[in-house]
Amino acid sequence: MSSSKERWTQKKRLPISTQQGPLKVLCPIEKDRPKDDKKEEENCVLRDPDQGLDSLPQPYRMINKLVNLLFDRSWELIEERIALREAASTRIQRTVYAPHTEIQLNQRPSCMAMSQDYVFIGGAKGFSIYNLYNAERIYAWEKLKVDVTSIWVTDLGSEILIAAADEMGIIRLFYLYKDCLFLIKAINEVDDTSKQPTCVKMEISQGGDFAAFLLQGAGDTWLDVYKLPREAWLKEAEHLPLTLNQKKKVRPLDVNLSFKSDVKFSPSVHIMKIKPPKPITGTTFKSPLEVFAKVEDCSGLGSGQNHFIRDSQWKQHTELFHASYKKHLDRESVTELSTATFHFLLPSCITTTPVEARSPSGLACILGIHWTGSHNFFLYSLNRTLKDKAEPEGVWPCAAPIAASQLSCSSSYLVLACEDGVLTLWDVAKGFLLGVIALPEGCFCQSIRFLKCFLVHKGWNLYPEGPVKSEVKCVVLCTNTSLHLVTASGTQGPTSRVLVTRPVKHLDEAICAVAPVPTLPDMVLIFARNGSVSLMDVAKSEVVCAFAPPRAPQLAMPWKPLFVVSLHHPCFLLYGDCPGKEELTSDAEDTRNSVFCFNFEAYPLLENISKNRTIPQEDSAENLVLPLERRCELVLQKSFQKLKRPQVTKDYEWTRLRKYSLLLQRENFQK
Repeated sequence: MSSSKERWTQKKRLPISTQQGPLKVLCPIEKDRPKDDKKEEENCVLRDPDQGLDSLPQPYRMINKLVNLLFDRSWELIEERIALREAASTRIQRTVYAPHTEIQLNQRPSCMAMSQDYVFIGGAKGFSIYNLYNAERIYAWEKLKVDVTSIWVTDLGSEILIAAADEMGIIRLFYLYKDCLFLIKAINEVDDTSKQPTCVKMEISQGGDFAAFLLQGAGDTWLDVYKLPREAWLKEAEHLPLTLNQKKKVRPLDVNLSFKSDVKFSPSVHIMKIKPPKPITGTTFKSPLEVFAKVEDCSGLGSGQNHFIRDSQWKQHTELFHASYKKHLDRESVTELSTATFHFLLPSCITTTPVEARSPSGLACILGIHWTGSHNFFLYSLNRTLKDKAEPEGVWPCAAPIAASQLSCSSSYLVLACEDGVLTLWDVAKGFLLGVIALPEGCFCQSIRFLKCFLVHKGWNLYPEGPVKSEVKCVVLCTNTSLHLVTASGTQGPTSRVLVTRPVKHLDEAICAVAPVPTLPDMVLIFARNGSVSLMDVAKSEVVCAFAPPRAPQLAMPWKPLFVVSLHHPCFLLYGDCPGKEELTSDAEDTRNSVFCFNFEAYPLLENISKNRTIPQEDSAENLVLPLERRCELVLQKSFQKLKRPQVTKDYEWTRLRKYSLLLQRENFQK
């Protein structure tokens, strides 16, 4: 049976462009039709007998056309679905692995974290601690009236530092030592609930010596920085009687924790309160010389605060801006509180501090922070007290507002991503600018994740045992859900390569989260909006395998996966809310909540990769530091030694400028 489109094109009619006079609209009633149209229809020769149906009177003719149109569109949908099935059948079928173990929960979790052999799961009225090996709950701290929404853990070696934030925004600091759990302090808890600030974000330095908390309250935002007496806590915990006998050898599976609420530890010291930079306004200085004379030191130089721009110039600039972008400014916009991203930096050549404020090796000395909509990356010294004025010791200005930033796990590399899609890569440890690179047009950074440096040896991705060249690799997830690999080294400029393009037809396959796997060289976990989880080899840009829970999870839209990847163990945890037959009931206990553990060593494709992760030093001589480069590095280190006192030199030069400006001012007054 021929389609209606074919029947319509077989009639001999003149095209519209050759017709003269206005177009005539047919009336729905047969008797109102002109006689000329009736004669034309009678004289029209039909090549297809089925076209005799077109001579039906109104409204049946219109109904027939609508039915034919509906049939054609349905047929197009059927053909499209058939094409999709054929394309799916020709795809390479990925190997899907089921979870190795399952942690069954009696309530819906809201957050997860992992450290050493422990799994921390936050939920209603507190959080629980599980053993990673046997998936059994060791201890449950449930002493709140609200739920725990966020949890952070920091591995300090023999102890673990835990920070839990509840629905009220109160953050509490816990200390886990051997078989005892201690509550250190509720950081931002106040007696008046109406004045209760909310903790939005927190960060603990490498080694656990400093902690920063981003707080919001009463329409204001600020960052509180504390110095943590870790050594004092360790001594105080060692002198406490332990519940377990230390002489008895205890396996990790037999550990039971206990909570000590009557122990008071040394308090943490509040050293700094940082607020967002003030809006730049007109200057009060009358001359440039007065700027040097009244500004005592060069702290914060480059932030734009101490300038010589008058109010009239700012007003003129604002009027021109509003006139140029009036159509965009007239739209209603909701002003949100400013947020910040901050990192603790180790001592290096570019994070300069005074000689008397030098920190031990491995101890954070600088706090780097950038605020929402700000072009500047501020550097604050951590060697100060609350009485000192919180002014930045350094400022790194960027050409566009900073959208995201990321510090590597070793605190050696830093990436700043601006809103215009430009990335700046720093080797903070050596003081090198590795390069600046722009993402492809239309791609803007959403998140950055560092990859541990690896080598390709005989077709395998391996971690070298010896020192390698200054090289950094990171995966960048863009706002259009495309994934890019950015690579940079000390001798070559940064390069960018597309790993996953933005889906056009199947929008449910768009990436919503990416997580590197430290125990698998050059592997990243990719979480899609349709609930699929896959493992990608970044070097080959190929998907190795996929992971799925035994039951199809109930996905929320948009799906925000709750997962955690272990830094030391070859596994990751994924939460899956799998409703049973009682899913229509309103009782939360009817829903089976589980956290699934995927062990890479239990899967055939990943077993060899997980066990053989390193390459001997003699087998990777071509990738190690060459003797010539080693000599050049020694020469460079000698030049760095000349900069032992950069802050003193900077202060000395600033004092000379002030004295010279005062001298010029006196000469002007004498004239």
